[in-house]
Amino acid sequence: MKTFYDKSIEEVVKELNTDMDQGISKEEVSRRLKEYGENRLEEKESRGIFQMFLDQFRDFLVLILIGASIVSMIVGEATDAVIILLIVILNSVLGVFQENRANNALKALKDMAAPQAKVIREGILEKVPSSELVPGDVVILEAGDYIPADLRLVKSVNLKIEEAALTGESVPVEKSARERVEKDAGIGDRVNSAFMSTVVTYGRGKGIVVATGMNTEIGKVASMLEAVEEGPTPLQRKLDQLGKLLGSVCLGICGIIFILGLLRGQEVIEIFMTAVSLAVAAIPEGLPTVVTVVLALGMQKMIKKDAIMKRLGAVETLGSTTVICTDKTGTLTQNKMTVVKIFDGENLWDVTGRGYTTEGEIKKEGSLGKFEPETSPALERLLRAGVLCNDAHLKKGVDEIIGDPTEGALVVLGAKGGYPQETLMAEMPRIGEIPFDSKRKLMSTFHQHKKGIVMYTKGAPDVVLSRCKYIFKDGNPIELTEQDRVRIMEQNHSFANEALRVLALAYKMPEEVKEVLDEEKDLIFLGLVGMIDPPRDEAKEAVAICKKAGIRVVMITGDHKTTGSAIGKAIGIIDRDEEALDGKELDALSDEELKEKVKRVNVFARVSPEHKVRLIKAVKENGEIAAMTGDGVNDAPALKQADIGIAMGITGTDVAKEAADMILTDDNFASIVDAVEEGRTIFGNIRKFVGFLLSCNIGELLVIFIAMLFGAEVPLLPIHLLWINLITDAFPAFALGVEPKEEGIMERPPRDPDEPIVNKEMSIAVGIQSISLALAALLSFWYGLNHFNGEDALTAARTYCFITLAVGELLRAYSARSEEKMIYKMKIFSNMFLNISVLGSLLLLMAVIYIPFLQPIFHTVSLSLFELDMALLFAMIPLIGGEIAKKLK
Repeated sequence: MKTFYDKSIEEVVKELNTDMDQGISKEEVSRRLKEYGENRLEEKESRGIFQMFLDQFRDFLVLILIGASIVSMIVGEATDAVIILLIVILNSVLGVFQENRANNALKALKDMAAPQAKVIREGILEKVPSSELVPGDVVILEAGDYIPADLRLVKSVNLKIEEAALTGESVPVEKSARERVEKDAGIGDRVNSAFMSTVVTYGRGKGIVVATGMNTEIGKVASMLEAVEEGPTPLQRKLDQLGKLLGSVCLGICGIIFILGLLRGQEVIEIFMTAVSLAVAAIPEGLPTVVTVVLALGMQKMIKKDAIMKRLGAVETLGSTTVICTDKTGTLTQNKMTVVKIFDGENLWDVTGRGYTTEGEIKKEGSLGKFEPETSPALERLLRAGVLCNDAHLKKGVDEIIGDPTEGALVVLGAKGGYPQETLMAEMPRIGEIPFDSKRKLMSTFHQHKKGIVMYTKGAPDVVLSRCKYIFKDGNPIELTEQDRVRIMEQNHSFANEALRVLALAYKMPEEVKEVLDEEKDLIFLGLVGMIDPPRDEAKEAVAICKKAGIRVVMITGDHKTTGSAIGKAIGIIDRDEEALDGKELDALSDEELKEKVKRVNVFARVSPEHKVRLIKAVKENGEIAAMTGDGVNDAPALKQADIGIAMGITGTDVAKEAADMILTDDNFASIVDAVEEGRTIFGNIRKFVGFLLSCNIGELLVIFIAMLFGAEVPLLPIHLLWINLITDAFPAFALGVEPKEEGIMERPPRDPDEPIVNKEMSIAVGIQSISLALAALLSFWYGLNHFNGEDALTAARTYCFITLAVGELLRAYSARSEEKMIYKMKIFSNMFLNISVLGSLLLLMAVIYIPFLQPIFHTVSLSLFELDMALLFAMIPLIGGEIAKKLK
């Protein structure tokens, strides 16, 4: 593949047949777009609707039902066969609908995040989707822009680009268009190039597109990330095992019934249809669909809470998370540097307000809450210096900064002190500058003033102080004494110990503009500003919720240990500095030592991508379920290593999003906690409807099995069981799946991921509930046989049993709303979907009993009001059984 970083600008222009000022023509863009393809990273081909539909029929329970339907058709029971098939198809359609809806939500996020590029074509500057860029396009770069493709720079003015997304290096790289780089230079050394998905933090520039899509450096990394086949989640595996167990038991019991019938001399077709009815009774055919729909609905809820789940089953896995490994910047903090302290050489000042909003006050330390205006000549001049010696800009009305966050903090500080940037720059226009240089750690700008020229300088406190000869006190420059120097450096150390990033500001009045480094001497010291990226207000509360929920929060940051510890203590992750480690200390630990350390250490600072993978591995080896956040390409391995990989939707790269299971659209830690809560709620609801379905279906099985065992008439026909399962396994079960979260759900410890869904407690409860359901139905059937006479007696008794069983299951749904709370303590109307579902199911039940043309199909008869009351009275038994099961549990 061709390289361009080792060529001169003129050679690049010639080889790509472009023009630095005019760009390329629209016709040439179209031709090259066909030749090179769109400028986007390739994605795995998604499954089509038809494939999704076919996948719904892989479930073991569904295959048994289809087999029963086919055999029913062969032996002439067409009605039963059609109803079974209709239920299976309905389940499949619902599954496809929800899965497709989830995929569309993710696609919408990707489209929403699609970057734009400023490009010159035919001499005109225009904005186009970055996907339409082609080699040879001329791109304009400004602070805040994402690099839309790989570029060979042709112009650079104080240009700095943050390449952390690609290289993991957090410090922005200074770029120089005129540099010529050796052929074998690494990515980090190609200072004349800019790479796709990195971001301009400072200055401006122009570049020619030299590679797009998968041919870019980030595309190469993306292609190296092997495609991981999405396997089933623990929940899906457990449900699959449960389904196979139920199916196997069901087939076994059907075989026993079939043999018993043959021994008694019953007709083969009659015995077979009884066995089929038993299979239908035992198999919770709604289970796969209800799980799919509940997970998908949970997915939709999470989208509203700024979290998008890429995999349906990952919603549930969140509920068992025991450790959340999170980045600091932007996730726990606002990613908005804020000045909080000022030292003007004599006085200390506190600054209120957070982020890039200009609301806030500057008050003398200890005087917050007082309303009298306070200021000093040094403070006034310091504020002006911070605003003018600055390349960042505050966006009006949106509280956003274009440019370096540190400089942005100074612009906001000036506005709080009554010096808006636009006004000040109009009064004192910039007429020259000495750009920032990482070696000398200074920046200076020259401004025209009424009294002449003023030069403002800002930079590292020790460097600025070494260039100062005077200090501004009481409105005048006076000689800087050694005592002043000691006091300033003591204050600098004090700020640093509070994890503040400190800058010093100074000025002088030169006679003319001299853009030479020697001019930065004999300066007049103005003061120090201490700034910090403040914690998000909601992060502290979210961490407290995690502690109550038995979830440990671990901060993994590239920042210094002091800063990491300060933020960790501020939001409650750690209490002492000893609970923090940095990268060097981490390197000194063996894998076994690290496994012990991660049990107690909650802040890891100055970490590399390799450290992150080691940390996640160590956490998992301790038996924890780990969630991990990340935004860069270099985070992708750790995101894959974690049980739940969480990518940032705003700052995250496409590669990080592709490797993750979940994407935060607001990059906020509190959204992770909301998602964990939703995951716990979903798993709790899945347990509720699994318990409900099992108790109902095992109850139905017992009704048929006990009657057959004692040689009695079969209490229910296959059509009855199918209808009961349709009206109770469908909508009421769905309603339990969307049950509102229970109080205190985030005060329980995380569940054991190895624990089966149907654990010992649920098995006991299901047993009691199933027996009470079967007892109610058999008593109702016995009462019907004894209450009616004549040829319709059996049909009437079956109608009795039919009503008792159906209504008993619907009432059981109310008891199933909580595994612990008694029904009289619940709010009846808090789940309106359940109320509507039960009402609808009752209407469907009554329809097949009282509508004349349906009676022959469903083998029912009309009951009087008294007879109906008796059937409903028996239906109360399962509800009582469910409440007794809670007490025994």
